[in-house]
Amino acid sequence: MKKAAEFGNGKIHIIVNNAGFTWDGVIHKTTDKQWDTILALHCSAPFKLVRAAAPYFRVKDGESRSIINISSTSGLHGNPGQANYALAKAGVIGLTKTIAKEWGPAFGVRANTVAFGFIATRLTAAKESGAEAVLPDGTKVALGIPMAQQVARSGGGNAPKYPDIPLGRPGTAKEAASVILAVASPLFSYVSGQTISVTGGRNM
Repeated sequence: MKKAAEFGNGKIHIIVNNAGFTWDGVIHKTTDKQWDTILALHCSAPFKLVRAAAPYFRVKDGESRSIINISSTSGLHGNPGQANYALAKAGVIGLTKTIAKEWGPAFGVRANTVAFGFIATRLTAAKESGAEAVLPDGTKVALGIPMAQQVARSGGGNAPKYPDIPLGRPGTAKEAASVILAVASPLFSYVSGQTISVTGGRNM
């Protein structure tokens, strides 16, 4: 079996900063730990990863390189109960634009943000399903959206399940991944510093 580095001939061409979860709380009840954890995960970690990869991206060999940072519509529009997450995801957009302006002119590096709306994952499933993230210190953070909140959002009864999404449904993980693949591909070779919203038409 070949070593991982051999597949890229010792080079790195694409970075996707996708790791993350939410730890919600209204502003006056958000703890320092909630605040610091989410900002470290969504802002500091991508920055440190990109900084560490600088020697592989700040090169002039004529090869295409792309950095894709994952954001959220919470970072574009804010969201009740997500001051920490909204700030972090807005920060990701600023980081992306800075990378594009610093590494684009001399090295041809493209940097773009993909801001997702409602994608069907464990982060948007019913909180009652029991999914959780475990922090290094053992703290468990429940993931998902409370079922009562989901029902209230849908309008209840026979109302459309997702009346605020023109396509009428959440996106799938495959659709989300396909967007990232497209942005990383040569099809987006002249796109840099942009935020691509993937929302099914929500927040137009």
